[in-house]
Amino acid sequence: QVQLVESGGGLVQAGGSLRLSCATSGRTFSMYAMGWFRQAPGKERNFVATITRGGGPTYYADSVKGRFTISRDNAKNTVYLQMNSLKPEDTAVYYCAARSSSGNLRIADEYPYWGQGTQVTVSS
Repeated sequence: QVQLVESGGGLVQAGGSLRLSCATSGRTFSMYAMGWFRQAPGKERNFVATITRGGGPTYYADSVKGRFTISRDNAKNTVYLQMNSLKPEDTAVYYCAARSSSGNLRIADEYPYWGQGTQVTVSS
């Protein structure tokens, strides 16, 4: 079993930045590909970014490409999401997720382990 705990969310003005962290415990962190997803009120959970076990390659949703950066520190068992140039439409609850299987890393249903989420609110 893998436990994930997100932090770093908050309220920020448009154009600002936030850095989300997801700390993990349990089994070996380096065994897992990690993903970030987000869910706005009344909407489905959508893919944001993912990073493979070794730290690369990385993949991004078109809506965040060039603004967000996913990274991981296997020594600290932590994955990060650096979010720059934030927009009001980035407002959502952000979740990190872990998976050990291969496949399409953009599909939320293929991740068995999830954190509780952290709220990101971007004001205009």
